[in-house]
Amino acid sequence: MAKLPLEGIRVLEIGIIWAAPFAGLILADLGAEVIKVESIHHIPPATRGYRIRPPQVAMSGPTGATYPNRETGERPYNRFSLFNVQHRNKYSMTVDLRKDKGKEVFKKLVAVSDVFVENNAYGLMDRFGLGYSVLSRVNPKLIMCSMPGYGNTGPYKEYVGFGLLLEALIGHAWLRGYADSDPTTNNPAYPCDTTGGATAAFMILSALRHRKRTGRGQLIDLAQTEAFMPHLGQSIMDYTMNGRVQRTVGNRDSGLSMAPHGCYCCKGHDRWLVIAVSSDEEWRGLCRAMGEPAWTKEVRFSDALSRLRNHDEMDKLIEAWTLNHDHYALMHLLQREGVPAGPVMDGRDCYNDPHLKERGFLVRVTHPEAGTHLYPGFMVKMYGTPLTYRMPAPCLGEHNEYVYKKLLGVPDAEYAALEREQHIGMEYLGPG
Repeated sequence: MAKLPLEGIRVLEIGIIWAAPFAGLILADLGAEVIKVESIHHIPPATRGYRIRPPQVAMSGPTGATYPNRETGERPYNRFSLFNVQHRNKYSMTVDLRKDKGKEVFKKLVAVSDVFVENNAYGLMDRFGLGYSVLSRVNPKLIMCSMPGYGNTGPYKEYVGFGLLLEALIGHAWLRGYADSDPTTNNPAYPCDTTGGATAAFMILSALRHRKRTGRGQLIDLAQTEAFMPHLGQSIMDYTMNGRVQRTVGNRDSGLSMAPHGCYCCKGHDRWLVIAVSSDEEWRGLCRAMGEPAWTKEVRFSDALSRLRNHDEMDKLIEAWTLNHDHYALMHLLQREGVPAGPVMDGRDCYNDPHLKERGFLVRVTHPEAGTHLYPGFMVKMYGTPLTYRMPAPCLGEHNEYVYKKLLGVPDAEYAALEREQHIGMEYLGPG
């Protein structure tokens, strides 16, 4: 089998929650040896869960913070679903960066690595004495990607916040939700994490290409907010060019040119269908699917502009029809008539979706403490160098011996001393 694109590249990751771990996930899937550097003295927020010891809250909220069978087990941090999805194909080692010996170990690891990615608060690595100015002297070819919420310069650089706060600051929270509500009713969303992580992976690949040509490493200063802002370009440019402040239009077409365009309740509990009509031809297809009801012949729905002006009334009439039908059945009916339509899928739908099954997106993985479950698979297919689920997410400190003894050449006596000094371990210390 052909080698994966990033085989031979070693990446160090000190990432919390989602952004840097997502960047590391992409690099690991591409074949890089990604080593997650952790501490047995501190559980980072919402990364391996919320508490060191049970009982943890077995919640199933927007962070996906669930545990197999809703049981936390003796070591909840090894069973936390968000972590186990984001850290496949990675290694885990532990070290206490607060101590001089820990800093020395990390510098030795940097010396034999290619990339270091982190998304901690601004200045944290500098306060540890492990910022880029120090690490680049240890390894001049090092590529370091630092990705705090607002970047490493500017008046906001010291602001601390998680994904929901970043989303609000750049205006995304203002632009989504329902038209008759305000941002306080929005469900949480974390677009800066995923966009920031994917952007970081791309920039790291670019930096690796640059290093191959020049022999030089570099610092990548990535603000998660700025990585997502281009996705709001329409709203930003509307204000720049026209002086208009856009706000949410709910499920309607943001360009205000498509009608009907919305999410309609269907038969069954919490079942919905999205319909998006962009032309008279598609409108006629929708009318045929509905059986040509009399109201579709009314003047107020006779052309696109009229339908747009009477969107609220039209939605009620369409939903009176969709309420009596299964959302999947309607999708197939409407698509046969040339109407763009699709069901709103929940978790059970995704796991049973025939398209995802045929493409092999869901992968059955056995984790030593979390058990055997289907996990989301790879975001792309590379037919020349197929991506594989080489390892499940690591347990805390699972690869300490590999990192210390094989990569760093630490002898057994020194390894034992590091264990006594509480650098090395596989369980969190303290009351939690």
